[in-house]
Amino acid sequence: MKKFFISGCLFVLAVTAVQAQTRYKTTANKPAAAAATKADTAAKTAKDNTMGIVGAPAKTPVTTSISVKYDTTNPGGFDAKPEIALRNNFAVDRSQVKDRKPLEYENLRDDDNLWSEFLWREIDAREKVNQAFMYSGKDDNGDQRFFSIMLNAIKNDSVTAFSADNDRFTTPLTTDQVLNMTAGAYDTVEVADPVTGAIERVITKKPRFSSDSVYTFRIKEQLIFDKEASRLFTRIIGIAPIAKQVIGGKSQPRILFWIYYPDLRKTLSKTDVYNPKNFSSRMTWEEVFEYRYFSSYIIKTSANNPGDKFLNAMIKDPLFRLLEGENIKQRIFNYEQDLWQY
Repeated sequence: MKKFFISGCLFVLAVTAVQAQTRYKTTANKPAAAAATKADTAAKTAKDNTMGIVGAPAKTPVTTSISVKYDTTNPGGFDAKPEIALRNNFAVDRSQVKDRKPLEYENLRDDDNLWSEFLWREIDAREKVNQAFMYSGKDDNGDQRFFSIMLNAIKNDSVTAFSADNDRFTTPLTTDQVLNMTAGAYDTVEVADPVTGAIERVITKKPRFSSDSVYTFRIKEQLIFDKEASRLFTRIIGIAPIAKQVIGGKSQPRILFWIYYPDLRKTLSKTDVYNPKNFSSRMTWEEVFEYRYFSSYIIKTSANNPGDKFLNAMIKDPLFRLLEGENIKQRIFNYEQDLWQY
């Protein structure tokens, strides 16, 4: 029994000695293994820098730069610059389009103003007859949506936008103030150059709303019966885009700004309206408004309105509001016809 006990003790001591020797060899070889791994990593990096070609220049060190710009790939990026065609995009010469000018208005004397009334209308681009307002095609002057055309007029044609606080054009807005209405939160994206490998941090401005959400436009106009010409004139005074924005979890309409329509006519006369039937029969936006080629509904009138209220403040039912707008149109039509004798 004593013999077996001594043999067991000797076996345990032998196993312990072997384990200690193994640990010593592993610890002793760690620096050499780390050096070998470091050498392999350096060789791989050198191979990557030369892109596997002997004698190729070393890769440029990775750098980081910061730039602030709008996301031009986003369809809602209102500040995106239009892509100019470097060749004629048409089979005919259409260079004269840039030279078009609107026709001068006929002079209306205040002494000849027999009767006058102000109307406020809204154009809903979701109606089929108004689909040209939402045409998302591209041209040399940018997006062809009517709201984008208004923004281009403000940025490129020095058209002044006015605050939406009132429709009397009392407070002008700068171009930056107008663009800030559409620009939303900042978003940082890291973009790696495919050649040099340099990483660029691009700060993009995401729009607060999509350009497709601006489908309503408010018009302020004045109707004047000129006794010298014996006819009824309709002159548009201002146009305002209305955007749908989520406020407090609910989608609510918001007037962005007002533009004095006579200032906008110069830009509209140079911009064609989408015609789905015939491209050569396209008319200008200025002709659309002057010839009244759009559908709209009345939301306010200056006649019999001492409280200066909109129809929605006096009539809650939306159907009855539309009917009241039609009654206003019929009343004006009857007034003009009753001035004549047959």
